[in-house]
Amino acid sequence: MGSPEGRFHFAIDRGGTFTDVFAQCPGGHVRVLKLLSEDPANYVDAPTEGIRRVLEQEGGMLLPRDRPLDTSRIASIRMGTTVATNALLERRGERVALLVTRGFRDLLHVGTQAREDLFDLAVPMPEMLYEEVLEVDERVVLYRGEPGAGTPVTGRTGDLLEVRQPVDLGGLRGKLEGLLSRGIRSLAVVLMHSYTWARHEQQVGALARELGFPHVSLSSEATPMVRIVPRGHTACAAAYLTPTIQRYVQGFRRGFQGQLQDVQVLFMRSDGGLAPMDSFSGSCAVLSGPAGGVVGYSATTYRAEGGHPVIGFDMGGTSTDVSRYAGEFEHVFEASTAGVTLQAPQLDINTVAAGGGSRLFFRSGLFVVGPESAGAHPGPACYRKGGPVTLTDANLVLGRLLPASFPRIFGPGEDQPLSPEASRKALEAVAAEVNSFLTNGPCPAPPLSLEEVAMGFVRVANEAMCRPIRALTQARGHDPSAHVLACFGGAGGQHACAIARALGMDTVHIHRHSGLLSAVGLALADVVHEAQEPCSLPYGPETFVQLDQRLSRLEEQCVDALRAQGFPRARISTESFLHLRYQGTDCALMVSAHQHPATARSPRAGDFGAGFVERYVREFGFVIPERPVVVDDVRVRGTGHSGLRLESVPKAQSGPPRVDKVTRCYFEGGYQETPVYLLGELGFGHKLQGPCLIIDSNRWAEGRGRGCRGW
Repeated sequence: MGSPEGRFHFAIDRGGTFTDVFAQCPGGHVRVLKLLSEDPANYVDAPTEGIRRVLEQEGGMLLPRDRPLDTSRIASIRMGTTVATNALLERRGERVALLVTRGFRDLLHVGTQAREDLFDLAVPMPEMLYEEVLEVDERVVLYRGEPGAGTPVTGRTGDLLEVRQPVDLGGLRGKLEGLLSRGIRSLAVVLMHSYTWARHEQQVGALARELGFPHVSLSSEATPMVRIVPRGHTACAAAYLTPTIQRYVQGFRRGFQGQLQDVQVLFMRSDGGLAPMDSFSGSCAVLSGPAGGVVGYSATTYRAEGGHPVIGFDMGGTSTDVSRYAGEFEHVFEASTAGVTLQAPQLDINTVAAGGGSRLFFRSGLFVVGPESAGAHPGPACYRKGGPVTLTDANLVLGRLLPASFPRIFGPGEDQPLSPEASRKALEAVAAEVNSFLTNGPCPAPPLSLEEVAMGFVRVANEAMCRPIRALTQARGHDPSAHVLACFGGAGGQHACAIARALGMDTVHIHRHSGLLSAVGLALADVVHEAQEPCSLPYGPETFVQLDQRLSRLEEQCVDALRAQGFPRARISTESFLHLRYQGTDCALMVSAHQHPATARSPRAGDFGAGFVERYVREFGFVIPERPVVVDDVRVRGTGHSGLRLESVPKAQSGPPRVDKVTRCYFEGGYQETPVYLLGELGFGHKLQGPCLIIDSNRWAEGRGRGCRGW
């Protein structure tokens, strides 16, 4: 995977706690490193600092941090970032005003009235991303044939509409000027039926840009799909997050000479594809960080012939992301993040707020892990920056982390090792609360040792991380024990064997770069361009020609866009989708004909009807054969294949591996003498008897017993 043309290719995953850098260097070798995502005392931007360190190490000369980096040796930069995710979670986006059709000012606030917990008696109202609402005088309705009611027009879906009231741009101008005077610079325009008749939104957007609004998000462009509530939330998210992303990108570019004009810069989207820097926007960026990990483990773990489906277990410093791969990426097209429903293609990733930096609490007699995180600054107590006690501290107290195996990058001066003493001191304060409750409670019990308290928190964290895996498998009819657990992320190895045992899995896969597999995934990812348009045709022989024509037109758009980015036609593939539902129902499924070739009774693109019935039965357990099927949307996903190759499989090794040292680790039964192996000295085919520790510079793994094997 080297860089033969003499320049560097960087793949960078900027997470909530750590930033991982995977660099393909001139000459064919790879250099990797991990650094804190936030360290204001030492650098401004972690990805820029990571690139600087690699160039410094490879070039053998110091590169001052206060000067822009020379880009003459950089061919490309690929990045996944949690900037949008964090801005959404912490509500630190742009100030936004919502422009909506008159009479619907409270539509997004009222929402769908759906509850996460059906029996919750105190349902909090979701916090809106916009702070002001302007009602726009305009109205478009379905054509009713009433004389003189309005101007008939044909929408993008083919439906006949009538414009009852054109946009009152004159009255809107003064209101928009008032927003500017109050400091609001970002607008979300959400008008009724704009998914099929976008002209009114376009007129409003043109006026806003003329008046000086730097960012205007039109719902008809953000997501041209039916259902105004999720479409409106998506447009608001784009208006709220895109300026934040643009500021980050501009700041990142300023760290380089020429602001990266001669470097290919791509960002990971939520759907697992890469997009050019200039088209990376808020609504497609929420899962930018974890998407790289899904691409990474799917390319390195899944075996197409006779292989088991894979569960991805990405445990980082702030949260844990789980996903499933069985030969193709699993996408969702409407999902909620931080209380905001987004109508955009995303990889189906479940997240739980439990990571290495999750804080530990004892509340009302219960061990609680997270959701609060110590982050990268100050970080866990063992980072020597006065941080709180975290799950990392619990593992350090249990002997499962060896300070000597970590670089000396901690403390205010970035020159000290991890501090077990700080971890023990911080955990002792929590243990005192636990034992006070046990000895003074209504049912007195013996006090717990410090190790027993730490193990209690580890068990709670493990169970929290098992739940989303069960939701992806058991809740959808899949047996978790039939899967392979692909463990990655900086903290994944510390919990992988316990998670696998709890779910009945017997195989854990830990990649050689598992500590930064999201960055590896970015290096292996493909560039994606999608085209989609609404539709209201019935699915049947009488419409197959029209559907094929629409799909062909969208396919041509995708191919042209990827060719413009330098991909030859031979390296471009496309996949077609139809958004189908039974007439009279509200549940539409985005269906691919990938596994259903065309027949005499289907469109040329494939038998979408068979795919729809198969998936409907799998997800809902029944079909409605007497109901006609309706097409809500047509979609094409174009992929420009990167052509990067994976590492070849090494030759099997003979003889027992060398034990580097023996340490004492605490497990369920108490302390045990535990051999430590260095990953760099292990070869393909080596077998280890657990319990043991496997140490590498970018991750740690715990081997447990005989019931779980890894490769």
